[in-house]
Amino acid sequence: NATKKKDQVDRNNLLQYITPHDLRAYGLIPEIIGRLPIVTHLNPLDRDSLRRILIEPKDAIVKQYIKLFEMDGIKLKFNDDTLDYIVDKAIEFRLGARGLRSICEVIMIDAMFELPGQETKEFTVTVDYAKEKLEKADLSRLKAA
Repeated sequence: NATKKKDQVDRNNLLQYITPHDLRAYGLIPEIIGRLPIVTHLNPLDRDSLRRILIEPKDAIVKQYIKLFEMDGIKLKFNDDTLDYIVDKAIEFRLGARGLRSICEVIMIDAMFELPGQETKEFTVTVDYAKEKLEKADLSRLKAA
């Protein structure tokens, strides 16, 4: 029974079976393949990991936007639902952690240019605002930054 499980192929995660020979067949030159001491795969980040990347590191994307708006005297806040929405979009478009920045940029670009010239002292990014901005955007431009 143990060999039966070992012989079964996980079709949802075929990259785990990649070999240097596969890389050569794909078109990589042998000189590059020879410089790769280990060939491995990485599983996609889960929802919780992406959310933590968005808000926890010292230079987290959300913290960068808060600091940017703070320089213009605007207190910026993100609703929890908005953060979940951003993470869900990154998963939906299969962009991973790097895609979080692209999504945030699409959502925040108008506010970055319009709010500093107004009397606004506080701005909360809501799910409705984020959805509106993403719906207006050319989503084909979204990519992993």
